[in-house]
Amino acid sequence: MEKAINRQRVLLDHLRPSSPFSSPPPPPPHSYESSSVSASACLAGDSASYQRGSVFDDDVVIVAAYRTPFSKAKRGMLKDTRADDLIVPVLKAVIEKTNGVVDPAEVGDIVVGTVLAKGDDRACNLRMSAFYAGFPETVPLRTVNRQCSSGLQAVADVAAAIKAGFYDIGIGAGVETMTTDPMATDINRNPKVQIFPKAADCLLPMGITSENVAERFGVTRKEQDQAAVDSHRKAAAATAAGKFKDEIIPVATKIVDPKTGEEKPIIVSVDDGIRPDTSLAFTAVGVDPAVMGVGPVAAIPAAVKSAGLELDNINLFEINEAFGSQFVYCQKKLGLDPEKINVNGGAMAIGHPLGATGARCVATLLHEMKRRGRDCRFGVISMCIGTGMGAAAVLERGDVVDDLRNVNTAM
Repeated sequence: MEKAINRQRVLLDHLRPSSPFSSPPPPPPHSYESSSVSASACLAGDSASYQRGSVFDDDVVIVAAYRTPFSKAKRGMLKDTRADDLIVPVLKAVIEKTNGVVDPAEVGDIVVGTVLAKGDDRACNLRMSAFYAGFPETVPLRTVNRQCSSGLQAVADVAAAIKAGFYDIGIGAGVETMTTDPMATDINRNPKVQIFPKAADCLLPMGITSENVAERFGVTRKEQDQAAVDSHRKAAAATAAGKFKDEIIPVATKIVDPKTGEEKPIIVSVDDGIRPDTSLAFTAVGVDPAVMGVGPVAAIPAAVKSAGLELDNINLFEINEAFGSQFVYCQKKLGLDPEKINVNGGAMAIGHPLGATGARCVATLLHEMKRRGRDCRFGVISMCIGTGMGAAAVLERGDVVDDLRNVNTAM
């Protein structure tokens, strides 16, 4: 325990700002009624009022965020790479790049979001991946499936476990290969689904639900095409500027020629689905037929409210582009500044391997927040989830400490 406390002290020293801020004393009971601070638009309630001091005693801190390159399904450079081989270089990088802060033997759990593969097979193979990466047998591993938010759910599960005191260090991850584990349609369903309309709607093809969003909320084809063009343009610009280099771990693997069967060793270090020359004259966009939904419209305000913040406090948004209709609708409905959303492109350009998307969004957001410095304090990640759900998370830079409060005046 003493070793863990010392390690935490070292981490917190790294995160403290150069000029310390003093925390104000908490306001006396019932003083909010007379406060001159206006009520929060989020109406989070006094218990969720955002109050940040210079003490990090109960914080859960993300010390590393990495990912592999993303690749086109069936045609990309990673088409012949197993999911359990994809995760190994990332797990190794977490240990190597944290300069000894993360001792593999002290990791309390590895939680991996994954969707399509048979649960017991994927869990077994990923457990073996931890051994390939150098983790001892004492470190457990489990998988989690909340469809498109699985990678983010893994991060949230680890944060919650640390907060609860179950362990001090954990790893949240996500993995998927859309080539070897395509979305299944022949699953045996309970016949009673036909008498429950909401249950039956869970089985709608994702492309159909995307069309429903476009029709119901008036999202035009031109708007969707423009969103795809913008995503590719921003992702291509970010790649050219080297913005993804810090978050991407190169993967040494092989690629098989489909005609000759010849295997060729390769190193994949960039996303291969981005098309820099995409224009509105080009109608086929790189969107995986994954999920659609308006989940972020409900999830983002709820997460921001839970953090005691307002949407205007958020500096960057990383919203999964499952479909053009869904992404455009969420942006318009929430009234978000386009300059704050997916500034390095999104899934329409980079790709959407279901279980890995949430973890990819975490890595991309955190590295962009780091590049932007202390003025970029809060970031939000969100995505829609198949069967009609949404997920969102608010992340904060650990080196920004002041007395920001969104006090909600009692009514």
